[in-house]
Amino acid sequence: MSLNRIYILALAGLMLGAHGVPAMAADCAAAARQVAASTGGDLLSAVPAPDGSNSCMVTVIVPANDGQPPRKITRRVPAS
Repeated sequence: MSLNRIYILALAGLMLGAHGVPAMAADCAAAARQVAASTGGDLLSAVPAPDGSNSCMVTVIVPANDGQPPRKITRRVPAS
């Protein structure tokens, strides 16, 4: 995950006035790296789960193989 994306997540947290958002953003960044590495895909998004649990929704684009189109995969993973 680029520093630009982390900066945007931290800035959004400051604008919302939520003290826990930057910490959760860092937790989702680590989870996103793990999912991207395990699937061989490119990160599309990583956001805290909407239900407020300690998990992240990570979406990656997995490259095509055998003539198939690329796939979009979303996984719910624990925040690290």
